[in-house]
Amino acid sequence: MSVTDWVLFGFIILLFGYAIYDEFIMPRRHGKTILHIPLLRKTRLDSLIFVALIAILLYRNMTNGGRPFTTYLLVMVALLSVYLAYIRQPKLLFKPSGFFFANAFIDYQRIKSMNLTEDGVLVFGLDSGNLPIELHRIDDLGKITELFSRQETQPMTKSS
Repeated sequence: MSVTDWVLFGFIILLFGYAIYDEFIMPRRHGKTILHIPLLRKTRLDSLIFVALIAILLYRNMTNGGRPFTTYLLVMVALLSVYLAYIRQPKLLFKPSGFFFANAFIDYQRIKSMNLTEDGVLVFGLDSGNLPIELHRIDDLGKITELFSRQETQPMTKSS
């Protein structure tokens, strides 16, 4: 295997690992998921450019008599990129002690304020700055508000 093949193989392992973490591991971390909210996709154009660049590399590899193994690796990177950008839905997962946003866990204790902008963007004011969250459906705001009002009336217990 060439250095290029090793780099492509490394990217495949990283992308596949991220996909498994996002779909299977993250929903099970920090307790049971109380509320699952789909988010708006933001990186469609960036992903399209990335897949187009991989398609160019794939074309160049095939026309210049490149190794078939490199072709398979490029196809795998393109398929994983399409899955992560267009098939997988970004999500906001609320847990008993906090929530996952962009694969980062944010404890409820860090939230100082919660606001809604005129364009329907939910903004959590954290101790380290603001966290804007663009929801896929505006109706999900009611579910989030209900969750936080329920949390204020009865404290959620930590479960492991």
